[in-house]
Amino acid sequence: MNWRLKSAKEAAFDGAMVGKWVGPCSLATAAVCGWIENRDAISPVNAVSHAVFGDTAFEQSTASVKYTMTSVALNDSACLSWATLFEWLFGDAADRGNLPVALMGGALVAGAAYITDYKIVPKRLTPGFERHLSCRSLAAVYAVLGLSMALASLMKRKR
Repeated sequence: MNWRLKSAKEAAFDGAMVGKWVGPCSLATAAVCGWIENRDAISPVNAVSHAVFGDTAFEQSTASVKYTMTSVALNDSACLSWATLFEWLFGDAADRGNLPVALMGGALVAGAAYITDYKIVPKRLTPGFERHLSCRSLAAVYAVLGLSMALASLMKRKR
């Protein structure tokens, strides 16, 4: 197998195509997990906005333009970045329909996202999901992040 990195322009374009699916999938997973665990789908979503609004975001359990839409924008931005990294490193394999490499790439990038989110960045810049979700649910969010990257990339491949 020939390994090829995409150009920055190609990775950015394809990353945007993939990222538009990854962001909603990851937030939907956080919402579903929040509902299953606490009968509250909105608090885990709103928690992302703590990076902008501080700890008051953790207390918001109703959908609002201020907290929910800010969270969507922040999450989508992060997911676009991760999807672009995925496309740069593994997008060529996905374009060729290489399912195992695409899935491995999704898992590696999702793992990098988790390490960055919870081990590297300051607490104020974490996604905030951990305030409302169990470790098992956090694992589900990042698993969906990786899986949705791989599958969205495979689905957009050139025919």
